[in-house]
Amino acid sequence: MRLETDPRLENIYSKYPENVRPKIKNVHRLIIESAKELELEELEETLKWGEPSFLSKHGSTIRIDWKEKTPEIYSTYFKCTSKLVSTFKQVFGPLFDYENNRAIRFTFDQQIPEDELKQCIKAALIYHKVKTQENLGIAI
Repeated sequence: MRLETDPRLENIYSKYPENVRPKIKNVHRLIIESAKELELEELEETLKWGEPSFLSKHGSTIRIDWKEKTPEIYSTYFKCTSKLVSTFKQVFGPLFDYENNRAIRFTFDQQIPEDELKQCIKAALIYHKVKTQENLGIAI
């Protein structure tokens, strides 16, 4: 897989507080792993709205971020007009904390359910291929 990374991202990651950076980098790792497991040819890591964002040829944008106004939470964002988060709610229910139809939120003391989050990430990375499938192709 070819990963194309915007050089401005290193500066963005370095600006996160010390306790936030490892959490964001862990979600970053899960996104890269998911793309490799899908055998995507290419993944673009860039900035959208000043946040680390990931784009693939047949996918929907994934963003990750932490905000000062909610210092105990960091999130993985998905396109709010897609069926992604509503499907995640249907498939995984209360396993995740959702922000409307736009994000999955995590607290710092929470253990991330990595396998399930990777299923969500994979659905987003190939969204335009799976959007008509039941549960976006996520196996229950």
